[in-house]
Amino acid sequence: MVKSGAGMDAIIETRNLVKRYGRLEAVRGLNLVVPEGAIYGFVGPNGAGKTTTMRILTTLMKPTSGEAYVAGYSVTEEPRNVRRAIGYMPDFFGVYDDMKVWEYLDFFAACYDIPERERASLVDDLLELVDLSHRKNDMVDKLSRGMKQRLCLARTLAHDPQVLILDEPASGLDPRARIEIRELLVELAHMGKTVFFSSHILADVSEICTHLGIIEAGEMVAQGSMEEMQRQLMPHREITITFLSRDDLETATGLIGSLPGVLDIIKIEASDKGRPRLRIHFNGEDEDVALLSRRLSEAGLAIVGFSEEERNLEAVFMRATKGLVT
Repeated sequence: MVKSGAGMDAIIETRNLVKRYGRLEAVRGLNLVVPEGAIYGFVGPNGAGKTTTMRILTTLMKPTSGEAYVAGYSVTEEPRNVRRAIGYMPDFFGVYDDMKVWEYLDFFAACYDIPERERASLVDDLLELVDLSHRKNDMVDKLSRGMKQRLCLARTLAHDPQVLILDEPASGLDPRARIEIRELLVELAHMGKTVFFSSHILADVSEICTHLGIIEAGEMVAQGSMEEMQRQLMPHREITITFLSRDDLETATGLIGSLPGVLDIIKIEASDKGRPRLRIHFNGEDEDVALLSRRLSEAGLAIVGFSEEERNLEAVFMRATKGLVT
C-alpha cells in the first residue's frame, strides 16, 4: 500500500503523471488517489484522458513522466506485480466466439497458472457470481451484449485480484443491463475489492460510488469522497424563487434579507417570456427554508415557483468543470 500525501492508504496513486503524444498532452500532471476498498468513479467527458490514465495504470502504456502505483507496486518498475494485483476490463473487449462460456473462463484461469484441478469449481463460482450459471454450456457468441459484459467481468476475477480497473463497464448497455452491472460492482466491493471505473454516465456513478474523481482535458479538477465533493463544490444551498411581478420581487428582497441562513440575494430580472426571480444562497437547515417560505406566504406575495438546486452529481460536475469547458 502507498501512503498518500493526505495520510490515507491509497491502493492506486499517481504523482504528477504526464502522457504526451507528440504535441498532444493527454494527461497533464495528474495526481490521483484511490483509497483501499473504495468504489471510485473516474468521471469526465470523452477525450478527457480517462482511458490513457487507465492504460498507464494497467502497464499497457508507459507514462512520459511522473509516477504511478497500484497495490504498492510501481507500474514502470514492477509491472508483473501490478498485473497480478489487478483485473482489467477495457472499453472495447474481445471475446472468443467459438468457445463455450465455461471454456472461455477456463482458458483465462489457465493463463493465470491456476491448476487444472481447481479450475472447474472456480469457473462455477465465477458464473454464479455474475449470474450466468444457466448459460454455462452456451456458445459465447449467443450471449447478449450485457451477458458478454458480465462474462468479461468474471474473466477479470479469475486470479482473485485486489483491484478492478474497468473502463466504461456499462458502455452500450440497455438500462436493465446497466443496473445489473452496477449491482455487481457493489457486490464485488462488499467482497473486499477496490473498484476503479471510468464513466461519462453520471447516473452510474452517483448510484454506487463512495469516491469520485473528475478529470477534464487531462487534469484532475476535483476528487474526494462523495460527501467531500458536495461540500467543496456546493458549500451552500441555492434556492430560486419566481414571482409574478417585479413589485413582489422587491418586497420579498426586503422581507427575507435578515432571515436565518440567508447569505446572499441575487435579483434576476424578467426576460421577454420569463418572470422575475430571486436566487438565494442559503446555509440554513430545512426548518429555516420552511420559515422563509412561510414569511413570503404570510406577506401575500404572488409566487410562481419555489425550488432548491439539489446537490446531485450533475450539479457537482458542472461546478467542477465550470470555466474549463470551451
